[in-house]
Amino acid sequence: MNGDHSKLGEPARSILEGEYSNMLSCIRCGLCLTSCPTYVLSGHEAEGPRGRVAMARALVEGKVDLTPDLIAHEQNCLVCDACTAVCPAGVSMDPIQVALRTAIEPNINAERPAHIKGLRKFVFRRLFADMRVFRLLVRSIVLYQRTGLQWIARRSGILKLLRLDEPEALLPAKIPTKFVVPNGEVHPSKNGRGDRSTGFFAGCVMSTAMADVDRATVRVCQKAGWNVSETAGQGCCGALNAHGGDLEGMKTLAKRNIEAFEKEGGAPIVINSAGCGAMLKDYAHHFRNDEEWAERAKKFSDRVKDVTELVEPDDFEFRGSVERTVTYQEPCHLVHAQKISKQPRALLKAIPGLELREMEESSLCCGSAGVYNVTNPEESSQLQKRKLDNAKETGAETIATANPGCHMQLAGGIKNRGEATEVKHIVELLDEATGGKESG
Repeated sequence: MNGDHSKLGEPARSILEGEYSNMLSCIRCGLCLTSCPTYVLSGHEAEGPRGRVAMARALVEGKVDLTPDLIAHEQNCLVCDACTAVCPAGVSMDPIQVALRTAIEPNINAERPAHIKGLRKFVFRRLFADMRVFRLLVRSIVLYQRTGLQWIARRSGILKLLRLDEPEALLPAKIPTKFVVPNGEVHPSKNGRGDRSTGFFAGCVMSTAMADVDRATVRVCQKAGWNVSETAGQGCCGALNAHGGDLEGMKTLAKRNIEAFEKEGGAPIVINSAGCGAMLKDYAHHFRNDEEWAERAKKFSDRVKDVTELVEPDDFEFRGSVERTVTYQEPCHLVHAQKISKQPRALLKAIPGLELREMEESSLCCGSAGVYNVTNPEESSQLQKRKLDNAKETGAETIATANPGCHMQLAGGIKNRGEATEVKHIVELLDEATGGKESG
């Protein structure tokens, strides 16, 4: 990185200074190190939370320049929040990384090729900003899968030539042709209760590539006694924008979601994606200094509930036995960011016939982390292998998870290994155990 591109401008420094007190909380005790996936893989101080906080702090204080080495170590972070969960001093890594990546983005972008700049602008400011465009893209992938083009592309070698073979392998095996498009529809409770209502956050990937999981989530909430509203006007949560250095783009998306769900009053907002849920709960932090939006963002974030928080085992009338051995893979942004660990297990254990077998390192990141499996394929593959090896040791037929990125990462790895294990979202198992579509 040459010339002025190695120096942070004042606007960038100001963004980082907003997390300076967070950085100063680090007492360098090292308790975070063994929880950090990249430190576990490398043993390198700069690849651990303590090192990353030290580098970010040195940038704020003007003690170091923005070097390629510093950027690489910081961007190798999966932002999994495992370090945050164990930190005795209360350091929160996610907002540090969001601020850091936003601050250094202008310097990095100045050296990108024009086509990469254009692609990033399209993805962050067009694709995620407009669900109509997002749905159009996913429909094109459906056509790619169902017209034989995927078969040709995979066997011709063109994907490998274009270095798209690994990202393409992560696509869900069969994307639904019918998406979930929230237009204010209300799905009434199915267990005789009608006094509980919730808004449903459909998400971008979940409502398209994994639309069947969204529909199962609505049915599960109905069968747990909730009236479920598919709130109109919502869109992408903005997590990938924030972690990709586009904080302002994330805030634009957040404002749209806050405005949309204010129409639901104070009802809970249920979500089935751990990564999106963590982002929605972080709106309060990112708008804390905005006089116009701070209170509205906090009220919104306080209402967000993961589906495993909202529904409880006693809510259900189980219709039959699900004879299956299952191991649970904890999504980072559920267990670390949202501190939700017991509830998913309690729901799985309540399903008649289901045997839950614990895997080693269940809460260690699987290597998906948004688009980390695309930007950091080597580290991602190592974490994927480690996770699948641990799952295989349990002998379970099914891996249960609660996040789309984890779902695709695990399913893609299983396919490459030629194994028969299946990956299911927790709500799919609950839906099956309570009668599926027939009772939804």
